[in-house]
Amino acid sequence: MPRPRLRRRIMGKPCVNYFKPAGIRVTELEEAILAKDEFEAVRLKDLLGFPQEECAKKMEVSQPTFHRILSSARKKISDAIINGKAIKIVK
Repeated sequence: MPRPRLRRRIMGKPCVNYFKPAGIRVTELEEAILAKDEFEAVRLKDLLGFPQEECAKKMEVSQPTFHRILSSARKKISDAIINGKAIKIVK
């Protein structure tokens, strides 16, 4: 049985929770689901430019865990941009 997931500290909240490519109906789109911890990791590292160690401390996770969260988020965002998917930010 896996360990229960610890709560991650999330300070930033998205202004919107859905992005889609222009010119394509929502009903025709696939979605890339981005969790709030993934959103926070991208916000801290890529937008605010904090070092990875500081980002991990702010989210109250280990550095390897932060790296996994960030890698997962970047993969989902890249997939959405390259393959024309919508990005949905959820809990």
